[in-house]
Amino acid sequence: MPETTDIRTAIAALSVGVTRSGKASGMATLTPLHREVVAGMPRADSQEVRVILATLAPGDVTPYHSHRFPVTVYVTEGVFRLELDGREPVDIHPGEVFVEPAHVKMTGRNPDPTTTARMALFYVCDPDTPFADPVE
Repeated sequence: MPETTDIRTAIAALSVGVTRSGKASGMATLTPLHREVVAGMPRADSQEVRVILATLAPGDVTPYHSHRFPVTVYVTEGVFRLELDGREPVDIHPGEVFVEPAHVKMTGRNPDPTTTARMALFYVCDPDTPFADPVE
């Protein structure tokens, strides 16, 4: 038999997109990690969502590049240093989030000589758009 819930709880769940817990009490717990208004998101009738796991060995450096749409970086291990044109370098640590802006030239690196850096990258783009564009 389905569980019942009061109308306020049901409406609140719909407004934030949570699901019922498997337990007789409570709702799923949401922990917001980051919220940011950004420019440059795709505007086509449909978009492609990509979730990419990236690993940088100690001292690894990404090619100099830019992205056509913002990229959200969530670091799970180590340190990821972003060097964006016209800005001071940014170190992102485990549990931290950073949104790489669209159309900004950048490189990323693992500055730690002993620890691997791991991160999840979230990219929403027009279908079949390259993830990055090399910059000379």
